[in-house]
Amino acid sequence: MSELPSQPPKRPSTKVVPLKPTRDLAWQVAPTLWTSFKYAWMGISYAFQTQRNFKVHVFVGAIAIGSGVFLHLSVVELAVIGLTIGAVLAMELLNTAIESVVDLTVKQSYHELAKIAKDCAAAAVLVSSIAALLVAGFLLLPKLFLFVELALH
Repeated sequence: MSELPSQPPKRPSTKVVPLKPTRDLAWQVAPTLWTSFKYAWMGISYAFQTQRNFKVHVFVGAIAIGSGVFLHLSVVELAVIGLTIGAVLAMELLNTAIESVVDLTVKQSYHELAKIAKDCAAAAVLVSSIAALLVAGFLLLPKLFLFVELALH
């Protein structure tokens, strides 16, 4: 008698927040540039309202930019930190989109390929977060150490 493969535990479901205004014609191309920007902002709002890690990345990014301004980083250094923060937030948005499409496709069932897609999307966020942390560390820590050293003397 063959045994059924055991299914791994389900991931916690993502809180679904209804988007407003309604997008009755969302399947169509946005008729104006303004509408496109409105839909993009709705995506950012959705991620901020429902994705804990998106909020964490926004908070940490704000601290990094604020620290850079406080420590008088150059405009180029601040831009590099800003670009890495943007990359992390973009990866988080893509991760959310991929997870939503996978959930829509597999519904409540388990599929190994769905797991791979979700895990790889999450890994992309992790890799970009580590890169951003390293960049911010290389740019902020020397100035922070200098600031502390001057404050102590």
